[in-house]
Amino acid sequence: MSRLHARDLIMNVPGRPDGFPLNLALEPGQTWGVLGPNGAGKTTLLHTLAGLLPARNGQVRLNESPLPRMKRRDIAQHVGLVFQERQDSFPATVMETALIGRHPWLSPWESEQGDDQARAQQALAALDVDHLSDRLLDTLSGGERQRVAIATLMTQDPNIWLLDEPTNHLDLHHQVKVMNLLRNQAQFGKAVFMCLHDLNLAARWCSHVLLLYTNGDACWGAVEDMLVPDALERLYSQRLMTLHANGVTVFVPAQ
Repeated sequence: MSRLHARDLIMNVPGRPDGFPLNLALEPGQTWGVLGPNGAGKTTLLHTLAGLLPARNGQVRLNESPLPRMKRRDIAQHVGLVFQERQDSFPATVMETALIGRHPWLSPWESEQGDDQARAQQALAALDVDHLSDRLLDTLSGGERQRVAIATLMTQDPNIWLLDEPTNHLDLHHQVKVMNLLRNQAQFGKAVFMCLHDLNLAARWCSHVLLLYTNGDACWGAVEDMLVPDALERLYSQRLMTLHANGVTVFVPAQ
């Protein structure tokens, strides 16, 4: 299984001094939640880990190979990314979009085969969008497009899943379904690393948490060690209350 390591990594956030260097490893079976206020660098970190942005210092290594020295196709066979915002330049159906996930596994002039089609169909079904296979992507709602994006990542089948706000635009039922799907992928041996705004999603579905502060500070570890009121109140500059129901801790803002 693939492993992604950040070693003495300092993100290149414009206008911000060097922050605390990150030394962490995304291991098979882990589900990471990245929490922090707006401007803390969550999206920048995700794009740096995917090799789309250069680090200011330190490095990202995939299976001990520095990411900048690897070919994009080779990276894409191990690492997949769901963006927070997407621009679709060309008209495409839902099925055609999902099949983009197979491109890292095909030679330049090779077309998708039956197995590729089956993978895409299974992924679309897992995200409840298989009935939209022939619809153009730009005719879908925001939540449907989000689920297609996650189905495309599932079709790609990398070992490391990077997701920026995976529950964005989703109704409550599909938030739960997507989070269960991501946790199941980790149980199958994937490493899942996602930016979240909802503390309670992280508390319920993540095994590890990374807290990013706007001044560049960071801390990370097991979810039970990270999601404590003192650290979270400092993170968000907001007082919190904790409630307990059915063995689950819920965080709510205090007035």
